[in-house]
Amino acid sequence: MAQEFFINSQTLEDQIRKLLPSQGGQGAGFDLSASTQIVPIIDLTESAEGSNIRQDIQTAISHGSATTFNVDNTTTTILTTTGYFRLIGCLGCSTGGARQKCHIILNDGSTDKIVFGVELEPKVGQSPTSTPFDFVIFLNAGDSCKVFASVDSLVTGSARQVADITGTLVNPL
Repeated sequence: MAQEFFINSQTLEDQIRKLLPSQGGQGAGFDLSASTQIVPIIDLTESAEGSNIRQDIQTAISHGSATTFNVDNTTTTILTTTGYFRLIGCLGCSTGGARQKCHIILNDGSTDKIVFGVELEPKVGQSPTSTPFDFVIFLNAGDSCKVFASVDSLVTGSARQVADITGTLVNPL
């Protein structure tokens, strides 16, 4: 047999009023309660928000929403907009006469951080390298994403915003 417990918490009541404005204290007050009875819950949040796209296809790269880049022997800023972005592509380094580098860099306006990269030392008989990448980054206000490729190196790929800064999903175009 299930037991029922009453909860008296102003913090919880305030949160319910915030999340459920139609219940904002109108009419007679009801106490919050908890029960030891197990009640199955079906989460209909995505349907209620109108977002029924599976997560894996929501992050799809599309012609209308892809920002492509092809960086060779330079540093290029590829993103400055806030939010969550999927980066997909490949870093390629040859076996030229100097150390080869390919980097994906996050910058906060003053400091660079290499978040992904490949560096290749020149060695006799060494083969060129190609390293694929596919990950999600977050850019806050003032942040940017840069790509660097040294001489005889190449970074090619695309970026697509998958959510805005608040986490609201952005579907492909």
